[in-house]
Parts: sequence; C-alpha cells; structure tokens
Amino acid sequence: RIVSRWGSDQEYHEKSAKMFAILLHMMKGTPYIYQGEEIGMTNYPISNISEAEDIETINMYHERMEQGYSEEDILSSINAKGRDNARTPMQWDDTENGGFTTGKPWLHVNPNYKNINVQSELVDPNSIFYTYQKLIKLRKQNEIIVWGDYELLENTADEVFAYIRELGDEKWLIAANISNHENEFNMPSEGGEVVISNYDINIPLVKTIVLRPYEAFAVRL
Repeated sequence: RIVSRWGSDQEYHEKSAKMFAILLHMMKGTPYIYQGEEIGMTNYPISNISEAEDIETINMYHERMEQGYSEEDILSSINAKGRDNARTPMQWDDTENGGFTTGKPWLHVNPNYKNINVQSELVDPNSIFYTYQKLIKLRKQNEIIVWGDYELLENTADEVFAYIRELGDEKWLIAANISNHENEFNMPSEGGEVVISNYDINIPLVKTIVLRPYEAFAVRL
C-alpha cells in the first residue's frame, strides 16, 4: 500500500495518507482507490510463511530459502512488497476480525484494525475518509481537475512533488512534501486560496514557504 511503501504508516500515518490522496487525485486521468485506501489501511505484516496466500510470495520464499537467504530477511522483503499486503479484509470496526466476518477470513486482519477502521473514520470529521470524499466532490465540481493542462514544477527540492493545473483563466497549484522532515518550496506566485490541504494553513504572501512533514495542498492561484 502506498502509505506504507512511500509514506509513513506510523508517526505520520494520517498526514502521509492524506498527502498521497491529494497529490494523486488532483492529477489528470481516472483516480484509482484501492480497497481500504480511503481509511488509510496499511501493509499486512506476517511472521510466518504459513500466513501468506499469494503463490508468488510462497514460491519466492522457498526459492530464497534454498539459496541460503535468512528467513528474517525473506519475511522482511515480503512484508515490504508482498501482494497480500493489500488483500486483507476490510476493517469495518474494532470488533473481532475488524467486523468483517464471524468466521475465519482467508487472510488474517491487520492487527491495527482496532485503531484503523471505517467506524472510527466516520466519527472523525478530519479523517482520511472525509479527505477522499472531499477530493471526489472537488473533481465533480471543478473541470480544471479533469480537463486542465498539467505542468510539472521541476525547480523544487528532491522530496517535493509540485505541479500546476490550468484551464482557461484558472490555475491551481498542487504541492506535496514526500518526506518526514521540512522542505522549502518556492511558490510560483504569492498568495492563493486554499482548496484542500492536510494541515491547517493559510498561504502567506511570500515567495518561499516551508512545507511540514508530508504536507500537501491544492491552491487556487
């Protein structure tokens, strides 16, 4: 899952999950939301190969064991990139098996289901879920997101991904800090109206701003 692979599924879980949502959903093309992404579900950790169902994962495990790799290193690799990471049952609430079933699910439920679940997201007005809901609404109401031109801003810090969407006289800036530390960012113009963000912000009338860890926003310039 994207929040575990390139974001932070621990310290900055909420911020990085929202950051990737804003970054991707403001681009051209059809948005793709994988099951559970809208509540910030994270990668599925296994402690034994018996917990895996993906045939590619299982075959890789046995091949590497024969090649002399340590089991610890193989499991670490599986937990980082295995496809079962994104195939675990939907986490609906904090009851047994995340409220998915009273039986035995095909894969075990991620242990963090007591904290990451649909029920808790729905009662929090600032949740990851409502960020996705707002992004979907913005796409439906603003043609610039669907039809606008895309321009990548290349004069940025290595860990800052920023681009412009433009349609007619309208221009939006989208910026994201893909790191767990601050990065400076040079605004293409001073000021702007915040459309959506994952921090409480007001864009100041200055050229250079400091992006906080995993900060992301869309601004109407």
